[in-house]
Amino acid sequence: METHKKHQKALGNQPNWRSVRTNNAKEPHELTVTHINQTKDLFRAEGLDPQFSEGQSSHEWLRSHCIESMHLTLKDLVNKGKVCRPKTDQETGKRQQHLQFEAVDINEFEYKLNMAIDMFTQRIKWLLQGSKRIFGMVKGERVGVLIDCSDSNFGFGRQTSFNEALMHLVDEQLAKKKAVYSVCFGTSVVPLWKSTVEIRPRTVDELKEWVQSMKPLGGCNLLGALKHIMMVKDIDTVAVILGSVPDQASEVLCNYIEQLGVGSSRPLYTIAYDCSNQQANVTLRKLAEDSNGNYHCYATASEEQIYTGTDISLLLKEVQNAQTIINKIKEMRSGLLGTALVSVLDEITQEVSKLPQSRFLPRPPGHENPLVIEMPKFHTATSSEWLSKNGLKAKNLDLYQVLAPNAFSYREEFIPVIRKTVQSQVHEKAMAQFQWHDGTMKNIHVDMTQLFEYQKQLGATVKLFEKRVDWLSSASRKIFGTITEKNVIIMVDFSSANAKYLVHIQHSLRLLLQQQMSNKEYFNIIGYGGNCHSWQPTMVKPTPDNLQKAWKWILDQQCNGSRNFMKALRTAVENDEEAKHHVEVEGIYLFTSGIPDQSADLCFSYVEEACSGRNMKVHVVLFNVDDYDAQGAIPSRYANITKTAEVLRTMAHSSGGRFHWFRETGIIESDDIATVSLEIEKALNFSKKCAFLVESVKKKYNIMLTASGEKPTPTLPTGTMLKALPPPQHTLLSQSRMVLLNPRVSVRLDYFPSRPRPTSASSTSSLRPQTAKDPMQRVKSKKVQQQFFFVDGKAEIGAVFKNYPNQKSVRKGIKLTTITDKEDQISSKDWLRMYSLSKLKLDLNKLVSGPDCRHSSRPILINPPHRTCNIFPTVNIQGTLKHLQLLPHELIEFEEQAERVLIRYLKRLQWLLSGSRRIFGTVIEKRCVFLIDTSGSMMPYIDEVKKDLASLIWDQLYKFKVKFNLVGFSKSCEQWQSCMVEPTEDNCHDAIKWLSLLIPNGNTCTLEALQMAFRDKDVAAIYLLTDGKPDTSTSLVLRKVAEMNESEQVVVNTISFNCDDRTANSFLKRLSKETNGRYHQLQSNFDAQLYAHKLLSEGFKDPEHPALPEFESDDLRRLGDEIAQARRFLAQSKAFRAMYDLNEERPTSTKHDCFMVGQGAEKKTAKN
Repeated sequence: METHKKHQKALGNQPNWRSVRTNNAKEPHELTVTHINQTKDLFRAEGLDPQFSEGQSSHEWLRSHCIESMHLTLKDLVNKGKVCRPKTDQETGKRQQHLQFEAVDINEFEYKLNMAIDMFTQRIKWLLQGSKRIFGMVKGERVGVLIDCSDSNFGFGRQTSFNEALMHLVDEQLAKKKAVYSVCFGTSVVPLWKSTVEIRPRTVDELKEWVQSMKPLGGCNLLGALKHIMMVKDIDTVAVILGSVPDQASEVLCNYIEQLGVGSSRPLYTIAYDCSNQQANVTLRKLAEDSNGNYHCYATASEEQIYTGTDISLLLKEVQNAQTIINKIKEMRSGLLGTALVSVLDEITQEVSKLPQSRFLPRPPGHENPLVIEMPKFHTATSSEWLSKNGLKAKNLDLYQVLAPNAFSYREEFIPVIRKTVQSQVHEKAMAQFQWHDGTMKNIHVDMTQLFEYQKQLGATVKLFEKRVDWLSSASRKIFGTITEKNVIIMVDFSSANAKYLVHIQHSLRLLLQQQMSNKEYFNIIGYGGNCHSWQPTMVKPTPDNLQKAWKWILDQQCNGSRNFMKALRTAVENDEEAKHHVEVEGIYLFTSGIPDQSADLCFSYVEEACSGRNMKVHVVLFNVDDYDAQGAIPSRYANITKTAEVLRTMAHSSGGRFHWFRETGIIESDDIATVSLEIEKALNFSKKCAFLVESVKKKYNIMLTASGEKPTPTLPTGTMLKALPPPQHTLLSQSRMVLLNPRVSVRLDYFPSRPRPTSASSTSSLRPQTAKDPMQRVKSKKVQQQFFFVDGKAEIGAVFKNYPNQKSVRKGIKLTTITDKEDQISSKDWLRMYSLSKLKLDLNKLVSGPDCRHSSRPILINPPHRTCNIFPTVNIQGTLKHLQLLPHELIEFEEQAERVLIRYLKRLQWLLSGSRRIFGTVIEKRCVFLIDTSGSMMPYIDEVKKDLASLIWDQLYKFKVKFNLVGFSKSCEQWQSCMVEPTEDNCHDAIKWLSLLIPNGNTCTLEALQMAFRDKDVAAIYLLTDGKPDTSTSLVLRKVAEMNESEQVVVNTISFNCDDRTANSFLKRLSKETNGRYHQLQSNFDAQLYAHKLLSEGFKDPEHPALPEFESDDLRRLGDEIAQARRFLAQSKAFRAMYDLNEERPTSTKHDCFMVGQGAEKKTAKN
């Protein structure tokens, strides 16, 4: 009782119970439970999630997720069968085993396999996110990190991207470890800390600062780094990040790890960071295997390399095993499993047989749920329309707009009196020279404040452009681009080739209907395969009810037939009901994965005809799928993905539409994004030009200070006191005033030095010393020579003038020109340096560049005109009126010389278009490698290419002793010889034999072919023949070539063979220009030989017919421009002669009318 009372007393001292407020309280975490065993179970279950990876490699994760652990092997499948009585084969008489399976068991087993494949795919995608894509998944709690800081790994602009990747690694993985130890190594080993450091916020910040401050350390002493880190205690894992070739051999490194690994459980996680050396990658893989670690490979140029890592390759192997078992199930349905007979009981009922195969494809969660419609906040526009309001020109941020008020033209004129060309020289001291957008040079007054403000606005605009690119790459715009028109028809490819991707197509259309269709006026959806079927007979308004009905219709669609594109397009365009109600289609969006059944020319012509005269555009969306399965449905027309993209791109552009190309990994090509990217590049180019202007002004300022002997004012050290300046000295004027005000002040006037007087001032004492020579003595003047004699009978002397000084003639004569008939194996640029019209003194503009006529511009002739206006005709030469001082007989001589030169030019043109030069141009180098495109798109032309290559070998290489090698490239590269060889007869025959075995197939690996050619250190020139763009990015190819060619200076000549793609031709032109090479294009739409033959046979009577086309090739274009210039000079000379004839036919009174009017006006003025 006493104890009970004590407890009551203690309880009475406690405060009263108060209810706890739970309003707006947060829900507890799902792992926060009341019992510790339940918490452990939940943590254990979390490890079964396919995306959970904290502390689990793929090897550990597959222990509970592999096919064997889930009992999905072939052995498990066979165990579900029932062994029956063996049957006898009627043909062979042998007894065969017989198994029976329930259809439910097989369908369930196949479903589980498909779900397992989907789970493996999800984990692979997860492993390709964030820093795991570059460095893989670093396992361990106490990690030692070795970072390659060699010159090779930090060179060629790699350091910035490498540092950014390491910062992501620190934030995403290393910051979650317990302890870390970091070492960077090159020739020497430099650790960050002396020992292992526990992970804290301060530790992470130190590690980031250390990463940003890393510098190149010479070589790659991997062995020294391994020895150093193996001596460090308290680490359980070592991560080796290598981006270059180690200094030690592979055997040395592997032997060291094997010997050190005996009795040690410290695994190595090796990471190959963008290392192109295969031997280095093999070494890292061997090191990881010997230490029971993992290997990861990352390469920017090849996406396939990342799948060779340990984690991803294990998952891919499991996917392959699961796919193999699924194929076995297909064999079972046909009645065989190896040599055993299989029968499936009640496998397909009548209802199941009606279901399509796509019903069994895995679907995302909520796939068949109703749409969640979003109303767009604004009407979308194309990038071109958006840039017209937000671009550089629209915001007055074009550099030439900014500099125009302070830009002055560079003047250069010929002064006939002094017979020299005079240039403006103001820019040398006061201004900076700057190349304008039209190629001319301008003198710019640089305003530093204005340029600084311009740079700030330019940076803000670039950020706006980047936001636009991010917006275009998100949501449904990543798949379809922007839907900009009001009346829209979506054409969807439901061919049998897309059966595997039906769910992807439906999901893409779901996003489109939810996000971009609700603010349109009218829309419709047309599906096509072998046949064409539309959702509605006409376009309808996109009400929520109609959008939901359209989604249900999409879910019911199945894939069958081929791609009858023309029928679907005619259904969309030729709709009489829509025409009656004046509802016109504005935009057709084609969503497809391959080329149409009809020919490309037929589709192009119909699209152009349908869109002409109508406000309608056809946009194409290409979704990149895997290549066609040989065992599956074969389309009626097949093309590789490069050819498919080229056809669909041309179709979209022919109607003024846009082209969009994407795959699961992201956008490959988009016209909208490309337009904004070009504007960004333009802004960056303007920024570089601003920096160039500022630097030029700084250099000019420093040069002026140095020339004047001045020095920049030095800055005072911190803490020093400024001293008072001395009083200014008096000038002569101030001293004179002081004397006038106060005569007692004494002034030293000799203190100030007297200013030098001008030389024209009279003075007895000259500033020049008396010993100085007369500067006019150096001027050589020719004197008149005389002979003196005595006059008979007179004491006088006579003189006879013998020689007079030869005065230079102002007139220019027509010189006789000679051009050798032998064709030189040089480029047109070098040939025209010797034989151009200017070099041959046949430039008519220079020949008639006499005095300017200043009289004909006067409106009223008060004074009589100059007499030369009546003698010489007045002609317009390059915008200036000149007196034509070439007489008719001199003009005839000029025309004869010009016709001779023109005939020689035409013969040169015929020579350039003959033989192998028609395809390859002129081979002028002596050590060449020829790259031949053998991709699938070259199939129609490969025979022609082989013949032209054989002609090239004998016509140019063998004849001019050019060392050569041949490389064929498609999906891979194959070279004829390991290096360049001499052009002997045996080698030429062997090369032609090798060429005959080339078979076109696959894609276009241009970059790999160029890299193979650059490996030959003796190569002087590379000739690249192709018919399209490379598979990789064109900017990547240009950047890699610039890096490889930085020290070699190898010329890359490009040859466009039957390529009408402007983007591809632009890439080839840029590649040849950046390497000082030449661009050549086969002129297939014009017979230049016939043009030259006509001119040579018919003469040069008509200056405009036949018209010479604009050549794209560099050699032909330069020669063509010179031919056109010569024809213009001929026509101009004939017009000048006609002016002389016109003056002679005029009556004499007419010639003096102008003069008489001037006299009459003068007399009348005098009388008044």
